[in-house]
Amino acid sequence: MAALLILGVGYYFCLPKNLFDDPYATVVNDRNGALLSARIANDGQWRFPELDSLPQKYVTALLTFEDQRFYHHPGVDPLAFGRAIKQNVQAGRVVSGGSTLSMQVIRLHRKGKDRSVFEKLIEMVLSTRLELRYSKEEILRLYASHAPFGGNTVGINAAAWRYFERSPSELSWAEAALLAVLPNQPAMLYPGKSVDPLKSKRDRLLQKLFEEGRMDNTDLELALSEPLPRKPQDLPQLASHYTNFLISSGQEGKQVQSGLDIHVQRDVVNILNAHHQLLKTEGIHNASAIVLDVEKNEVLAYAGNVIGAGAEHQEYVDVIQAPRSTGSLLKPILYASLLDEGQILPKTLIPDVPMFFGDFAPQNFSRTYDGAVHADMAIARSLNIPAVEMLKMYGYPKFHQKLRDMGMTTLNRPAGHYGLSLILGGSEGTLWDLTNMYAGMSRILSHFNRKRYREEDFEFADLQTSKADGGIPPDSYRDHGNDETKKGKDIPDHLSAASIWFAFEAMLEVYRPNEDAAWKLYSSASKIAWKTGTSFGYRDGWAIGITPEYVVGVWVGNADGEGRPGLTGIKAAAPIMFDIFDRLPETTWFNMPRAEMVTAAVDRESGYLASPYSSQIDTVFIPKVGLRTAASPFHTLVHLDASQKFQVNAGCVPLSEMVTKSWFELPPKLAYYYKMKNPTYAEPPLFMPGCETQFTQLKAMEMIYPEPNASFYLPVEQDGQLGKIVFEATHQNRSTKVHWHLDGEYLGYTQNEHVMSLQPNNGNHRLVLVDDLGNELVRSFEVLKKSD
Repeated sequence: MAALLILGVGYYFCLPKNLFDDPYATVVNDRNGALLSARIANDGQWRFPELDSLPQKYVTALLTFEDQRFYHHPGVDPLAFGRAIKQNVQAGRVVSGGSTLSMQVIRLHRKGKDRSVFEKLIEMVLSTRLELRYSKEEILRLYASHAPFGGNTVGINAAAWRYFERSPSELSWAEAALLAVLPNQPAMLYPGKSVDPLKSKRDRLLQKLFEEGRMDNTDLELALSEPLPRKPQDLPQLASHYTNFLISSGQEGKQVQSGLDIHVQRDVVNILNAHHQLLKTEGIHNASAIVLDVEKNEVLAYAGNVIGAGAEHQEYVDVIQAPRSTGSLLKPILYASLLDEGQILPKTLIPDVPMFFGDFAPQNFSRTYDGAVHADMAIARSLNIPAVEMLKMYGYPKFHQKLRDMGMTTLNRPAGHYGLSLILGGSEGTLWDLTNMYAGMSRILSHFNRKRYREEDFEFADLQTSKADGGIPPDSYRDHGNDETKKGKDIPDHLSAASIWFAFEAMLEVYRPNEDAAWKLYSSASKIAWKTGTSFGYRDGWAIGITPEYVVGVWVGNADGEGRPGLTGIKAAAPIMFDIFDRLPETTWFNMPRAEMVTAAVDRESGYLASPYSSQIDTVFIPKVGLRTAASPFHTLVHLDASQKFQVNAGCVPLSEMVTKSWFELPPKLAYYYKMKNPTYAEPPLFMPGCETQFTQLKAMEMIYPEPNASFYLPVEQDGQLGKIVFEATHQNRSTKVHWHLDGEYLGYTQNEHVMSLQPNNGNHRLVLVDDLGNELVRSFEVLKKSD
C-alpha cells in the first residue's frame, strides 16, 4: 500500500509546473496583428511566444499526419504503437516510433534524451500525466509552439512568418500541410534543403486530406500547384527602436499587439530613409519621427532613428527618447500661457530690441530687430528676443513648473539653472515629451466644443499594447513604467481652450523672412499648426505639426551631438514632417472655442485694448481673461501749434491756437528700430523751442547699451589684446548732436548714429550724454577684471 502511495505521489509530481522555460523572441504586432518587428530569443532561436489558438487548417493537417486518434487516446495510442512495432520489424530498422503528439510534447520537454526503449517508456508514462493536466487544445498549442521547423526556427508562429511572411491564421492548405510535416525530420527536410523529398511529403499529406474529405478537388489542385518557399525569410524590422523600448520596459520575450499602424509606420520609415539620402551628403546622419493619434491617444508610428545610418553614426540610438536641446519649440506654449492668464492679447506689441542680462544677450536668428512686434507674429516668425521678453513677463520659475505639469520630464534641475534661456533651447526635451504635450493641447481644444473635457486629456499616449501576452496591464508602459506622465488632473489649470486656439492660429503662418524662401513650399491642402526649432550650434533640427486628428514630430541631427552648418528645423525637419502629413488621411481644423472668448475693441497698432486715444480700433475675439489687460499705453494726446510742426503746451501757446491729435508713440529705444521696419511710423514733432519741460527732456534720449548698472568684461581680440565695448544710444531727433562724457572727461559727439566704442579701465564708471538742447542721460556701469 505504501509503495502504491509513493508511486501515486511520484506520478502526480512527475511533471514540473512549467514544461518549457525556453526564452522567447520579442514580437511586436501592429494594431491589426501584422508583424512589425521581432528580436531573436536569447538562445539564438526564433521562438515566438505561445499562441492562444491554432488555425483549423493546420490542426487538421497535423492530426492527419501525426496523430489521427489524438482526441481518443489518453496520451498513448496502443494501435499506433503496435503498428510502429510491426513496421520496424518488417523493415529491420526503426522507421516509425508510434509516438502520439502528447509523447512528442514530452520529448520536446525532455531535450536531448536518447531514443531508447527505456526513454520511450518514460515518455509514455509522462504523456499520460500530461493528458491529466492539460486539455487536448492546450497540448496541441504546446506542440505547435515548441516543435522545430528547421534551422533555428521553432514553433508554428515563427515558421509561418519566416517561410510565408504571414500569420498562422492566414495559411493556405499547402502551407499548413508543409508546416505539419516539417517537424518530422527538421534537420533533414526543410525549405531550401531537399526540396523534392519535402514537396513529395507535403503532397502526399494533401492527397490524404482530399481523400478524407477535408478539402475539395479545387483546393487540392491549387494546393499541389503551390511551390515550396526557398529559404526562411528575414523577419521585418519596421519598428526596431520601438521593440528595443519594449524590451527595456520589461516586455522581453513577449508578443505585444501595439497601437502602431503598419501602413503609417512603413510610410514614416520610407520617408525618413528617402530624406536621409540627401541629409547624409551634408554630414547629417540621424533622424527620427513619431505620429500620434490625438483622439485615441495612441502612437501610430514610432521611428526612433534612420536604419542604415550605420553603427558609426549610432543608428541604434532611439532619439525619440533622447534628451536634446529644444530650440524654439516651447515658444507657442509660453504664448498660450500668457494668453491663458490674461497678461497679453493675441496681438500685443512685444519689444524686439537689444537685450542684455549679464552675460546672456539673446539674438534673433536674423541678427536684426523690429523694435516692437505683435505677439502672434513673434511666434509665427520665431523671434528670440520677444520670446525672452515674454518669458521675463510670465516668469521663468512659473513657466518651468507649467512645463513639468504638462509632462516635460527632462526638467530635472531648478528653474534658476535654466533662467531666461529656457525659452531658447537652454533646456533639453525629448521628442516623445514634446509631441505628447502638443497632442494634449490638441485634445483639449477638440474636446472643448463637444463639452468633453476629460481628466486624461493631457495624459501622454501610451507606448502600450491593446493586447499583450501574459495579461500586461494597459498602463504598464507609460513613461518607462512610472506614473510621471499621468498629468492633467485638472485640465483647465494647464491651458484654456481659447489660449490654445490662438497659439495654433499663430502657428498656421510660420514665417522666416530672412531664411530660405523654400518654406513657402511646405503647404498642405489641410490646415496644420506647425513649429520648428533649431538648437545652438546647429546640432538639432525640430518640427512638430498639429491638427485635431494627428500630431507629427520630427527630429533631425547627429546622435553624437555634432553640429552641421545649415542644420535648421525649417530646412531639415519640416520637409519630413509635411511629407508624413501628406501620407496621412485628410485632416480638419479646430472650431473656435467661443464660450471662452469675448469680442472687444482692440487698438490695431499696439494690439492692446483700445484706449480713449486709439485712432484705429478693431472689434475682435479675445480670451475672456484678456479683458483684464491694460489699455494701449502707446497712444497719447499730442498738442501741436497751428502749423502742426511742433509740440507745444499751455505754458507757451494759447489753447485757442493749439491743434490736438491722438498719436501712436513708442519709447525711443523701441522707436529707433521700429521705424526701420515700418516706414510709415511717424514720431511726434519736436517741441517748439521754449516749450520743453523736464518730462520731454527725459523722453528725448534712451540708452540701448549698456543696461543700467551693467557689469561686463572687455572682449579679447584674436591677437590676445583687450578690445572695446560698443556703447549705443538713440535720440528722438537723429540729427541732433549728442556729446559723450566718461567719468567727467569729454569724449566727443555723435550725430545720426549715436554709437561710440570705448575701452574703460576696470572698475565703476559714469557715462553722461548731453544733447544740444541740454537734455542729459546718465548711465552707470562696471568693467570687471578677468581672472588669470
